[in-house]
Amino acid sequence: MKILTILLLALAAPAAADPVVDRVVTGTILPRFAAFAQAAAALEDAAAADCLAQSATLRAAWNAAFDAWIPASTFRIGPLEQKGRGLAIAFWPDPKGATDRALAALLAGGGAPLASGQTYAEVSVAARGLHALEVMLYDPAFNTYTEADPGCALTRAAAADLAALAAEVEAGWRTEFAPLLQTAGAPGNTRFLSAHEARQAVFTQLVTQLGFDAEVRLGRPLGSLTRPRPLRAESRGAGRSLHNVTLSLAANRALAEALTEGGTEYLFDYFDYAQSVAAKLDDPVFAKVDTPTGRLKVQELKTAIERVHDAASAELAAELGVAAGFNALDGD
Repeated sequence: MKILTILLLALAAPAAADPVVDRVVTGTILPRFAAFAQAAAALEDAAAADCLAQSATLRAAWNAAFDAWIPASTFRIGPLEQKGRGLAIAFWPDPKGATDRALAALLAGGGAPLASGQTYAEVSVAARGLHALEVMLYDPAFNTYTEADPGCALTRAAAADLAALAAEVEAGWRTEFAPLLQTAGAPGNTRFLSAHEARQAVFTQLVTQLGFDAEVRLGRPLGSLTRPRPLRAESRGAGRSLHNVTLSLAANRALAEALTEGGTEYLFDYFDYAQSVAAKLDDPVFAKVDTPTGRLKVQELKTAIERVHDAASAELAAELGVAAGFNALDGD
């Protein structure tokens, strides 16, 4: 009877937190989303104080919000998947120019969605988030508005909407999704049935983001050998295409460091090499991919990140005892 009681108590006891997952959640995920929410709130304040696109303060606040978004954007599971928040924050790639069209339609209408961040949440995702604000701040076809023009109201509404999205995502992680990861395998946790599932979910975010950097952030402007596509670079208008890749590499490295306990052999050497290639690349918007030398340099960075991806998929996966699963970015 005593043995049976002990067994029943053991089965009912909550699962111990996986130290790797707990380290990633508390040291990486939650701080990144808190930083993004703080930066987005500062952007809302900057737009409220001065909505003009030429405002150095406003542009600095937008860049700071984008800088904070890059590390947070790795974690597409949970709150970013829900209600399409990830797309609303960063609608890119945009191969059909939906953002320009959606913004132009709003400006032409000059209607209610421009006046309120609350109702702005109802507009197309193409007119929301960081990339829509980039158009309003940096695109000469949109950024010449005065304070009395609809563009000013739109910029303020979009900034307020982004701040609300960032706050929702941060709260969702802190109060709901982080506890689910940290209690994987506990009774009642139907999202993560084991610590293995939680590890795999976090690991998948890393390898998916590395793939996104190589195949989308670099692959889109590279295009093909006979048809390079420099105009397809991310954040080309703001001049931060390479900067985004560099930030993502640093964020991915920090996540890999949080995931490992010294069980990798070549992974961080490959990170070192990729980061050194990015540091030497003098092409902030990948404008030189239509020249043989310029293309070769960007291709070198893409190949370097692919090697990081492959090393993580082999070495880190083996250490963690996992394999990459599906992610919200799959299919982009």
